[in-house]
Amino acid sequence: MSETVEEFAGSLGGQLLRPGDDGYEESRRVFNAMIDKQPAMILRCAGASDVMKGIDFAREQGLVVSVRGGGHSIAGNAVCDGGLMLDLSTMKGMRVDPGRRTARAQPGLKLGEFDRETQGFGLATTLGIATDTGIAGLTLGGGIGWLNGKYGLACDNLVSADVVTADGRFLTVSATENEDLFWAIRGGGGNFGVVVSFEYQLHPVAQVLGGAVLHPIEEAKEVFRFYHEFASGCPDELSTMGALLPAPDGTPVAGIAVCYCGSLEDGEEVVQPLRSFGSPIMDFIGPMSYVDVQSMFDDWFPPGRQHYWKSNFLSELTDTSIETLVEYMARKPSQATFTYLQQMHGAASRVPATDTAFPHRQEHYDLGILSQWDSPADTEANIRWTREFWEAMQPHVEEGVYVNNLGDEGQERVEAAYGPNYERLVELKNKYDPTNLFSINQNIKPTS
Repeated sequence: MSETVEEFAGSLGGQLLRPGDDGYEESRRVFNAMIDKQPAMILRCAGASDVMKGIDFAREQGLVVSVRGGGHSIAGNAVCDGGLMLDLSTMKGMRVDPGRRTARAQPGLKLGEFDRETQGFGLATTLGIATDTGIAGLTLGGGIGWLNGKYGLACDNLVSADVVTADGRFLTVSATENEDLFWAIRGGGGNFGVVVSFEYQLHPVAQVLGGAVLHPIEEAKEVFRFYHEFASGCPDELSTMGALLPAPDGTPVAGIAVCYCGSLEDGEEVVQPLRSFGSPIMDFIGPMSYVDVQSMFDDWFPPGRQHYWKSNFLSELTDTSIETLVEYMARKPSQATFTYLQQMHGAASRVPATDTAFPHRQEHYDLGILSQWDSPADTEANIRWTREFWEAMQPHVEEGVYVNNLGDEGQERVEAAYGPNYERLVELKNKYDPTNLFSINQNIKPTS
């Protein structure tokens, strides 16, 4: 096979890395330090042509394929053992069209890079909440972010995309071209092909009212009761997040973070009840750039840590569910761990469940238990605690789960992520990837 590999490597615009090559170790490392997989080859793609050649080579040689975008992978699905990893992280081209209010972006971009470029034109679109997250995986899984109340999810703002399918074809998808595949990639993850270009709708967003108020952890129950009442009545322009987390100095606190994307004057009035509630130990809500809001939580996601996450959607924040949250967070094994409730509402919740592959369209919270720790010796204790916490929350949550927060949790949880759209997604998997070449993901198994 060595001659075939050398011929393949010589045809590429990018690099083909094998164990021992410079850059191999860097390319196989992702955000979650628990992931330690060893691909047989890593193709650092220079463009769409490399992706097409890589897919053809993997299919012809019977190799497992994984796809890395920005690299912020909790489940570790960006990396495979013994197969071909398509590394798109160097594909960072981007062009903003301020007249049409659109942006064309390659899949290696991270949120921070994308936001800095669009903000140069006073524009933005919904993306996630940590600047180190890749735009590709986030968008393909739905994309809940600070602008979801006003402008919907990231996948709702996808205008078109260029996709390389399992048979090596290059397809442009949109509402008028290859419509079924366009539907599938807006929430169906990486099951149907490799997206090599995303076109997004942008919106006028410049200075926003953002920040957070932090309260003593001893007042967490009262804070969360107030938070649920406050969030339930907020306008589309305001998106919120409640969290039990460590303050910058490590002190456990109960926090409520916000982003208001309307006029600052109106925003001040809307958030006033939040700022006047209780006796916050810190209040840093104020006018700020959208880029600063997007990076608000970056310090809580430093590179190099071990991560284990569990998640569900939750509609009602009851006294009993609040008590469970507070009780478990009081005995977390790692001080770096936090839990959050990210609000999804407004425009994002008014899209019919079957209009995109992302089905979870009611007003609710994305509940995340984000365990993170430094030493591999602490892995067992942290995973055990996270699972126990998640099990204790099950009487209070919905069946559905946000696919971008899902780890290796079995077929039942995969189906819960795709909800009522799962059977249609299976049909499209049969059409576009009948041999399941793209299986290293939250997999939709073909039946053909």
